[in-house]
Amino acid sequence: MNGLAMYAATQPTVEHNDLVTQHASLVKRIGCHLINRLPASVQLEDLIQAGMIGLLEASRNYDAGQGASFETYARIRIQGAMLDEVRRCDWTPRSVYKKSRQIAEAVRMVEERESRDARDSEVAELLGLKMEEYNTLVKEAAGCQILSFDEINAGGESDVQTTGSVSGPYQALQKDFFKHGLAENIANLPERERLVMALYYDEEFNLREIGEILGVTEGRVCQIHGQALIRLRARMTNWVGENREAG
Repeated sequence: MNGLAMYAATQPTVEHNDLVTQHASLVKRIGCHLINRLPASVQLEDLIQAGMIGLLEASRNYDAGQGASFETYARIRIQGAMLDEVRRCDWTPRSVYKKSRQIAEAVRMVEERESRDARDSEVAELLGLKMEEYNTLVKEAAGCQILSFDEINAGGESDVQTTGSVSGPYQALQKDFFKHGLAENIANLPERERLVMALYYDEEFNLREIGEILGVTEGRVCQIHGQALIRLRARMTNWVGENREAG
């Protein structure tokens, strides 16, 4: 293939351009929603730029025969591109990841000991922290809790694992099992944490709006959200271990 043909093959068609134009606002909406749970150093413009690349890739790779609507497919690709950008730049200090793992491990230990949901006060006591210190750590950790199979499966040996490209039927099956396990663990969260997760991720309310619904401050919603993510990390670490042994 000569240079001109190669260039033509990489250019988006009119149909692709129409899809990108029609769904450009989706990129900004996803970026504005995601920025609320990321460190302050993350720039919305960077997320939008990464998201537009994800949208363009979605327009090129979408197959209507798979059953999903283009918006559903594009949303996944856009979010994935944005999270990959966050991981690539890694704005979060390593100390925050370390503290996040420590809190998740403390949650796991309390829940195994008590055979019920761990209370904030119990986790703080196990870590030797005052509640004010604990709540601050939870809010900081919430910004780096990007839950993925790769990160959980690493067993805490590395700070962040990129999603990367996964190939092969076994890896794909692992990912599918992980999604089901995550959904099951979300369903078993304490009621308020489960509600915050549903309002934030399914209904796409921001933290301020959720605070108004629940009658609490935005800061308290951030704490509940962070605690839910840490609890999920603790439980999914167990889930991966159990499923590895079962396999």
